[in-house]
Amino acid sequence: MAKMRRKGDLPTKICATCGLQFAWRKKWARDWGDVRYCSEKCRRNKGLPAGANAETESAN
Repeated sequence: MAKMRRKGDLPTKICATCGLQFAWRKKWARDWGDVRYCSEKCRRNKGLPAGANAETESAN
């Protein structure tokens, strides 16, 4: 069986939408080179500037 790795030892990237750092996940193993967003929410909001989502939510 494979040896477990610590989360700190995993490769990381910076999210293109929110700018936060996120770590490799097993479900991204095949596509890690193409992963740009930390979450589905960031992927959906990829065209909006970082603070735009908060402004639209407070207006409603």
